[in-house]
Amino acid sequence: MIVRNYLRKWIARDPLRYESLRSDLISARIGMTLEQYLWRSVKLTLVTGFVFALLGYLISPLLGMQIPTGRIGIYNVFNIQLPVLFNAIYPPQYIMALLVIVALCIGAYLGYKIMLRMPGIEKKSRSIKINLTLHNAVAYMYAMRRGGAQLMTIFRSLSDRANIYGEVALEFRQIVRDADFFGYDVVTAIHHLSDTTPSEKLKNFLEDLLSVIESGGDMSDFLSMRVRMYQEEAKLEQKQFLNILSLVAESYVTLFVAGPLFLIIIMVVMGMMGGSAVLQLSVLSYAIIPIGSVVFILLLDLISVKAEKSERYIKTKWLHAFSEVTILKKKDDEQLYSQMKKYDQLRDLIHYLKHPFENFVNNVNHTLYVTVPIALIYIGVVLLNIPHYRNEELFISVVDDHIVIGLLIVLIPYAIFYEIWSRKVLGIQSLIPDFLERMAGINQVGLTIAQAIAIMVNTNLGLLSYEIRRIKRDMEWGANFTEALVRFEERVSTPSIARTVTLITKASEMSGQISVVLSIAASDAKMTEVLKKERLIEMFIYTAIVYLSFFVFLFVVGVLCTQFLPVLANITIKGIPAVGALSGIGSIPIMTINRILYHACLIQALFSGIIAGQMGEVSLEAGIKHSCILVIITLVIFNFVLVL
Repeated sequence: MIVRNYLRKWIARDPLRYESLRSDLISARIGMTLEQYLWRSVKLTLVTGFVFALLGYLISPLLGMQIPTGRIGIYNVFNIQLPVLFNAIYPPQYIMALLVIVALCIGAYLGYKIMLRMPGIEKKSRSIKINLTLHNAVAYMYAMRRGGAQLMTIFRSLSDRANIYGEVALEFRQIVRDADFFGYDVVTAIHHLSDTTPSEKLKNFLEDLLSVIESGGDMSDFLSMRVRMYQEEAKLEQKQFLNILSLVAESYVTLFVAGPLFLIIIMVVMGMMGGSAVLQLSVLSYAIIPIGSVVFILLLDLISVKAEKSERYIKTKWLHAFSEVTILKKKDDEQLYSQMKKYDQLRDLIHYLKHPFENFVNNVNHTLYVTVPIALIYIGVVLLNIPHYRNEELFISVVDDHIVIGLLIVLIPYAIFYEIWSRKVLGIQSLIPDFLERMAGINQVGLTIAQAIAIMVNTNLGLLSYEIRRIKRDMEWGANFTEALVRFEERVSTPSIARTVTLITKASEMSGQISVVLSIAASDAKMTEVLKKERLIEMFIYTAIVYLSFFVFLFVVGVLCTQFLPVLANITIKGIPAVGALSGIGSIPIMTINRILYHACLIQALFSGIIAGQMGEVSLEAGIKHSCILVIITLVIFNFVLVL
């Protein structure tokens, strides 16, 4: 409490110092006051300072620091006397303490500066996400306006669909909040959002919207024009995003593939010269590479528009108008309900047995219910049947391969079923523009949407034809057009189809003649597919670079294991002085270093595959197949090609 009061006084002394930080906090929608965020920054600064101090303490013995003598360092031509600190009896301890203090200060400074920069980074990330999906939101607003909806009704409806329109809907939720809780009128609320939004593109849109409102212009024509304009600008936003992603991809290859490889070579050579190579390699392989890769994955997740499944929330009503009426439950009815419930369960079980893989394709996470127990049983059987080796390294070298096999038992089915689902969904999405264009043409001649669906059943649209027949069948069984489309969305469950379905259903609720809205939706879906293909083509290069860099990593480690380390193991220590550069050759644990290098390749394979999928297809699940391929290659090479 005392610290927070001091922070409040510190801010009051010079309010302009943190004005940009305050603006970034508001635009990033972090939900904290400036004092709260600075207090959190102070706490995290202390944590990073202590972490750096601990690293400095651990690194100081590894540096092999020695007090400069006349033979090393800069020659003391002026005969300047060194401080008493360096002439003490135990100078390494003093230098270690100095290094810890310096590391503490550096860690605290870096932690504080990074915390001050984080709201700005989040603001920039939100700006990119808003710009990439703004044209979808404006198309939705245009569909509602064509049906005669008022502006506040449009904002309220859009803000309720944050699960579909993402950051744009969250921005318009600020207008609804200001109007509902703070009593602002629509114009004032729009002004407030224009001042606080992180997106310059959205800010310009809101300012032009205010001009139309205040001048009494035609809102439908304005929105129609902006939809087409933003669809063209989305291509430029895609190029900007791909440039940022390319820079991030190159940084990954440099920092977490080439960098660890360089350090591994240095550490092995240092081990030959008597350094503690095992500890250094262990820290690099089991800490630096995984932690760095996780941080990089989080960075990619921060700047990317995610391809996650959208969710539609259904509101349920509690019918309690006649709550005072006593409900009598009859035994015969309970028995009938019980029989119906058992029948439904039996029917679901029979369907599951007839189509065992359909459930895995529709929800790939269900594979874990089967593969994880199998993998655990496999590893348990291996541990029960493995001989009791006295050599700990031999025991680890035998067990680790089977642990990798257990991991592959979990990952391979997951990757296969996700790829089947992904190909199915991508096939349907690629046909959506053609479907919408035909629907618009049929609706333009005067037929309703339901009649257009009945005609579209006879067309050949590949995978989409089956879904169109299901939509028609739902309508024949009593569902209206909106309910049938919502069920179609739930079956496919992707953001692009969710946006298309939401746009069509909202427009059809407003009017029966929605050919213009369908044409815009078709253009929007076509542009989305074009942008997706461009991204896949652009990022395929970096996916290939990740593969090639991993193969280089694997090749160099393989050369070390087969050509360098065995030579060291066969060197005799006769004639080698006890003190010197080569004094540690006889004590190098070759088997331990081989094991650490093998594990480093496995860890690198796992994370490189995930990052390749996230860069190329904006999905961690899509990277599982790349991880499986690289892990299998590593497993085969180290067990059947290399002789360790």
